[in-house]
Amino acid sequence: MKPAALALSIAGLPLAAEARTDRPALFVDVATVVPDAVFDVRYFGSDNFVGMRVDGYTAARCFLTRPAADALAAVAAEAKTGGLGLRIFDCYRPARAVAHFARWAADLADTRTKATFYPDVEKKDLFAEGYIAARSGHSRGSTLDLALFDRATGADLDMGTPFDLFSPRSWPASDAVTRAQKANRERLEGLMVRHGFVPFEKEWWHFTLKAEPFPDTYFDFPIE
Repeated sequence: MKPAALALSIAGLPLAAEARTDRPALFVDVATVVPDAVFDVRYFGSDNFVGMRVDGYTAARCFLTRPAADALAAVAAEAKTGGLGLRIFDCYRPARAVAHFARWAADLADTRTKATFYPDVEKKDLFAEGYIAARSGHSRGSTLDLALFDRATGADLDMGTPFDLFSPRSWPASDAVTRAQKANRERLEGLMVRHGFVPFEKEWWHFTLKAEPFPDTYFDFPIE
């Protein structure tokens, strides 16, 4: 059994499909397609819900399939006309990173990051409530997490919650945020939807290309 599948098994979660360890030519470095995006790759560092660098992230780079990257370039071009830029937190995610999440979730004694990342949800419920997935769409290569920033000031638009806050407050439709914060979420969602992405109902930052080229294939090549 591969390490990623073994970790999911140990965590008592459904086994992921066998993940491909090759990187198809259809995957591209997003920085070559959207060069003026800001890449804040959270799982390469320790500012994330695990509290450490996540397995599979050996470089602060983002990969997407070519169709997703091209669609994102169109998003960036439209955003730029409104004085906005893209801050990207995560793109393709290796299956081994998902396995790392599973190991972390299984260790209920480790709650160091609870106050920052999941204050409203018990750690034992993160998978059941859909904040973490045993199989991540990110591992198919056409899903990404991002925010908008003001190109004039460099400040992120206020979305009401930070990235990766596992809480009903992070749901795009949440009424626990201000009208202005919800408008910023709607602005991001509108940009993404107009260029072929589908939002996720529990995370304002999460989008998947509707016509993703690998809808049933998961990958496990490292980000390097």
